[in-house]
Amino acid sequence: MIELRGLRKVFGGTVALEQIDLSVPAGEIHGIVGRSGAGKSTLIRCLTGLERPTSGTVAIDGVDLTDQSGSGLREARRSIGMVFQHVNLLDSRTALKNVAHPLQIAGVSKAERLAKARELLEIVGLGDRVDNYPAQLSGGQKQRVGIARALAAEPKVLLCDEPTSALDSSTTDQILGLIRSLRDRLGITVLIITHEMSVIREICDSVTLLADGRVAKTGKLAEVISEPGSDLAKDLVPLPPISLDDRAPAEDTEAVDGAAGNRTNHLVEVALAGTTLPKVLTSAQSVGVGAEAILAGAVETIEGRQVGRIRFTLATAAESKELITALKAAGIYAEEAA
Repeated sequence: MIELRGLRKVFGGTVALEQIDLSVPAGEIHGIVGRSGAGKSTLIRCLTGLERPTSGTVAIDGVDLTDQSGSGLREARRSIGMVFQHVNLLDSRTALKNVAHPLQIAGVSKAERLAKARELLEIVGLGDRVDNYPAQLSGGQKQRVGIARALAAEPKVLLCDEPTSALDSSTTDQILGLIRSLRDRLGITVLIITHEMSVIREICDSVTLLADGRVAKTGKLAEVISEPGSDLAKDLVPLPPISLDDRAPAEDTEAVDGAAGNRTNHLVEVALAGTTLPKVLTSAQSVGVGAEAILAGAVETIEGRQVGRIRFTLATAAESKELITALKAAGIYAEEAA
């Protein structure tokens, strides 16, 4: 449904995007993440035809937007619905008329566009709010109106730019649930641009990491999140904050640096990639390391398999090495951690 091939965009002498190749099948929810300046905003503008790439192609449902101009480009854009972080509803119009607005611009008759808008507001759970103005709606309700408006032209792709970053966690869950249900009900393809890893974990089938205008990593979510040692996997399932006071057992005497007089310890990080937590614990216990040595952990089940990381704290370098050796012998990924 979405095909980017060799996409490159240069502003003056600055390369914003370089050789972006990306394929998103019909009906998939794909997330694009990256730090500020990674190229996410430029990618959005190229996807919607607001920026013409320096080279490469952007195809939506087989139509190359880079070959279109004028009315052809406007028609191609109708296959893309946009949901923004800031909904930008028209304050002087009701929810019903906000949703109907793009259909009015497209020349759809009043009766038809209002009927369509009413149907869409029912779908997003706001059938009882059709006559409310934006000032009478909560943040989540405004976002629902924005989603309904994006669906007015019956697009094949729903492009969401930071759709939940201005919402609280409860409302975020509701909006993500709505987007997933719309994908299932309407069969649309969804592309979500976000910096929130929780959004990717919650809703996406696949993910792409942008870094310095390039694709640093892309793939199915379950595969990417299970890759041992991957920085993206670590970001997707982060460990909880670790207090410096928790880094070494209080009774430890071997873990004191005599020269500096400071307590030290040795950390071992284990990836739950193709393994399970019980197997990790069994392998650790084989060398005398019990569950009490676990400093932090994050475990989730995605597509039926456990993924995440466990961090052990050991008193000596010898214990650390012995644990890593035992885990690797059992086929479990482990490494020393800083």
